[in-house]
Amino acid sequence: MPQSLANVLVHAVFSTKDCRPVLTSDVQEELFPYLIAVLRNDGSPSIQVGGYLDHIHVLFQLSRTKTLASTIGNVKTSSSSWLKTKRPYLRDFAWQSGYAAFSVDPVHCGGVVSCIQNQEAHHRRLSFQEEMRKFFAESGIEFDEKYVWD
Repeated sequence: MPQSLANVLVHAVFSTKDCRPVLTSDVQEELFPYLIAVLRNDGSPSIQVGGYLDHIHVLFQLSRTKTLASTIGNVKTSSSSWLKTKRPYLRDFAWQSGYAAFSVDPVHCGGVVSCIQNQEAHHRRLSFQEEMRKFFAESGIEFDEKYVWD
């Protein structure tokens, strides 16, 4: 094949350090477009970006020339540096060290978009940890609680 083609959709989730609830709606209004721009500039266009007070969800098409780790690393590093300049109480902002990433079948993309768009309502019923346990179970990811929640 003379050219390389790919459509790898990724649903990534990462949380604030110590799950601090600092991503208020006013922060989200600025942060989500910033994340969209970082992903676009990285060659991994976003499909949906959202989150809640203590975590972020991004659904994006992974660049065919970048690794998942480098893309997520770039998003987290760039946004962390940027957030520190936005509000006095964010001067010491940090993301937790890890992330979760799930492959998404294009057929199921709509369900993931809906999940990301409805985070506030979703978290009235379910904590972040409960949400992640559900994702891990559905994806067949085994994990040890003591290493997941920094």
